Amino acid sequence: MPVTGAFVMPHPPVILPEIGRGREKEIQATIDACRTAAKRIARLKPDVIILSSPHSVLYADYFHISPGAAASGNFRGFGAPGTVIRADYDTAFANELARQAEAQGIPAGTLGERDKTLDHGTMIPLRFINEFYAGYKLVRLGLSGLSFVDHYRFGKCVAETAEKLGRSAVFVASGDMSHKLRDDGPYGFDAAGPRFDKEAAEALANGDFLKLLELDEDMTESAAECGLRSFLIMAGALDGKAVKPERLSYEGPFGVGYGVFAFETTGSDGGRRFDDVYKTAHREKLENVKSDEDDYVKLARLSLETFIKTKKHAAMPGNLPEEMLKQKAGTFVSLKKFGRLRGCIGTIEPVTDCVANEILRNAVSAGTQDPRFPAVTANELGDLVYSVDVLSKAEPVHSVDELDVKRYGVIVSKGYKRGLLLPNLEGVDTPEEQVSIALQKAGIGPNDGYSMERFEVVRHK
Repeated sequence: MPVTGAFVMPHPPVILPEIGRGREKEIQATIDACRTAAKRIARLKPDVIILSSPHSVLYADYFHISPGAAASGNFRGFGAPGTVIRADYDTAFANELARQAEAQGIPAGTLGERDKTLDHGTMIPLRFINEFYAGYKLVRLGLSGLSFVDHYRFGKCVAETAEKLGRSAVFVASGDMSHKLRDDGPYGFDAAGPRFDKEAAEALANGDFLKLLELDEDMTESAAECGLRSFLIMAGALDGKAVKPERLSYEGPFGVGYGVFAFETTGSDGGRRFDDVYKTAHREKLENVKSDEDDYVKLARLSLETFIKTKKHAAMPGNLPEEMLKQKAGTFVSLKKFGRLRGCIGTIEPVTDCVANEILRNAVSAGTQDPRFPAVTANELGDLVYSVDVLSKAEPVHSVDELDVKRYGVIVSKGYKRGLLLPNLEGVDTPEEQVSIALQKAGIGPNDGYSMERFEVVRHK
């Protein structure tokens, strides 16, 4: 059976009277909307509720599906230890979902649970649902650090699992919106906050899940949102379905956006396969990017693609510019996939006889040896965007006043420990931030008596 409906529900603990102690009245519209959503779920009488929570187990490169027969939790951390929520899990659904994801090449499963206790992102929607409905089992999903498209694809696996098992299913996407709507909010104000909430709320209200996939990731990070990836899994669970979207409420009285949205499925619609639309547009954009690549970037792409496809290193092309063959310099090769970093490795000083060989070497390392990421696979090659930074010779500096995050990169050193940060990186706005990140990368403490150097780069992309 298909996913018969889906709902976005927020999870502010203050919404519960035993925690809010009167403050919950300031979000009465959200309370009323959550009850409306819960009543609609009760009318749908699902066998299983699949709920995604930003506060469940989270991994950078893996979707966690809660294992076991049941779990419970309480609100001790919010001053209400006597408020307990318990849920019975649909174990067969969880196991089949893991198999469906594996078949689609999506890293997901029931391994790696650090804490089986229900989180508040799960318990608050269930608190409302349980007022009106008790005849269901739960599947609890965590989010990941994977791409927006991967979250959407994981949602498609949810729908495929419901179909295969013949389960009547409802999806609940737990998630707040921006936490930076007001100066007196929990994280202060950022202009990205109201912008994110406006764009995301409009997309949800219109059922425009393509717009969710296309949201600028830097903007979403600056907005300090927690729900977008949850919403995207839900969107994937509705892939190919005609839906009737409805905004039940939106408000942000505490500096955090709380939205409640409902999606009734009304049939099939082949035009609403948004990951396919997104990937087609992305590939077309990449083809334009590739056509504009200079010799430095083309060489990096040739190097990694040759190695991934053949397990052999690429031969030096015969038509490279003279400066690439005669100049010696450190280089960094960076890879991005769907706008997110996918690997970055480089050399501070040259270790080969020319820039071209430096690029050939570092491109393979960026794709296969960056410890933050698994090795690039052949299926990913068409989605990668490359950049190459050629470093000038570093010079010592004695104060952050001599740094400029747009112009200079920084190297910090203490004994054998060295850390480098390139210039002009998104999200790095001050020299102090730049140095702090470089110190963290090097494992050097801020009071360890380190030295600093600065360098310039020529960036090719």
